[in-house]
Amino acid sequence: METRVQKLLGAVCSRRTAEAWIAAGRVTVNGQPAAPGQKADPDKDTILLDGKPLPGREQTIYLMLHKPPGYVSTMRDTHGRHTVAELVRDCGERVFPVGRLDFQSEGLLLMTNDGKLSFRLTHPAHEVEKTYEVTVSGDLQNVAERLAAVRTLDGGETIRPALVRLLRVARRRAVLSVTIHEGKKRQIRRMCAQCGLRVTRLRRVREHTLDLGGLPPGKWRRLTPEEVAALWEE
Repeated sequence: METRVQKLLGAVCSRRTAEAWIAAGRVTVNGQPAAPGQKADPDKDTILLDGKPLPGREQTIYLMLHKPPGYVSTMRDTHGRHTVAELVRDCGERVFPVGRLDFQSEGLLLMTNDGKLSFRLTHPAHEVEKTYEVTVSGDLQNVAERLAAVRTLDGGETIRPALVRLLRVARRRAVLSVTIHEGKKRQIRRMCAQCGLRVTRLRRVREHTLDLGGLPPGKWRRLTPEEVAALWEE
């Protein structure tokens, strides 16, 4: 909920002092100096005083991680496997993965301590698009059309049609672009199994408005304020 920045500063100073701090440029909202009378949402915007979060308020962090294969998308694992927590331990705050990528899958994984945004991106009602590059082997005849025609997974679980494009074929393998909205457990791997295809690589390259780009495997970066704002858009 948007509130005047002066009021948000009320927990640490008087209104007059807050106005003086704003006029002096000591307060920023999403990296820009706050203006008198400006409103901000503390759950969505990054509000800093002298470059630090307001006292009593945890700094909200948004990261894009390029998850490599061989890591579980949890903060701890009872089986002793590597977790994504190991890859972001130097970010300065405790963050959690938004959704999951299975153990052998790789690519874009959002991590944050913002529970509201996490709920918005994972709730089925919002139908957030996710795009994967999937390498498969097996019967490659009409492979994109066959995969796009899958409506039922093993066990009778129904799904909405995926958008599938054939990117390239080489050495008896096909690379496909697959976009889904639902994110059922291991959905793409199960779709491929329905078509008699074996998945040799599965990499998420896009989620909602974010692209993985050239971020190296195992590395992370902070999202820009503009990228965070775009994630809230329908």
